[in-house]
Amino acid sequence: MTGMPEQSSTPASVEALATTWAVIPLYNEAAVVGDVIRELRESIPNVVCVDDGSRDGSAEIAEAAGARVLRHPHNMGQGAALQTGIAYARTQPGCQYVVTFDADGQHRVEDALAMVGLSERDGYAIVLGSRFLDDRTDPGFRKRLVLKLAAAVTNAATGMTLTDAHNGLRALRVDAAHVVNLQQDRMAHASEIVAQLGRSGLPWAEFPVHIRYTDYSKAKGQSMLNSINIVVDLVIR
Repeated sequence: MTGMPEQSSTPASVEALATTWAVIPLYNEAAVVGDVIRELRESIPNVVCVDDGSRDGSAEIAEAAGARVLRHPHNMGQGAALQTGIAYARTQPGCQYVVTFDADGQHRVEDALAMVGLSERDGYAIVLGSRFLDDRTDPGFRKRLVLKLAAAVTNAATGMTLTDAHNGLRALRVDAAHVVNLQQDRMAHASEIVAQLGRSGLPWAEFPVHIRYTDYSKAKGQSMLNSINIVVDLVIR
């Protein structure tokens, strides 16, 4: 089973959210990560942040906001942080779902809740966020072009039919989370995780999400930097 289910914004049940772990890779996001965690924990109480060698006190702020914090001794890259967090979350007692969520405020909690809800309601083991379903996000012409290219290349390699292959908002049932074994530390992990999930044969769906390109993220230059990294990833692959 693949692809495009009937879309519903119905959030997950309280029972499902109590068995959900949110995984947040964290690197130098002290200005926003506390608010991100506090908002997330209003619905998903179990949050684990993997501090990837931050130098700005991000780990302490995350801990004060109520997250469980794992620390890398030095910066190893987002892929490594994601693998550490997923490996931790999937072994926690009672864990049924794992949500991957960015630390910079670009992801919306309501989207994460709806994605877990879709998995709970319709039995999808893998729900992948897409900023291009329903045109909910305008990333700009250049980034849209790069992301569409990334999706085309990833689809050709995996046999999937994704509209957005490099979206960091994902909801994984715990059996899907156990499939993830990332070896690519940096941006190449985004293609790698899709390939691993695609090969699993588990039922999957995309879900329309809105990515908030905030003044904060734009000031950090993340949008263009991520576009360049995706191009490099594609060239290397």
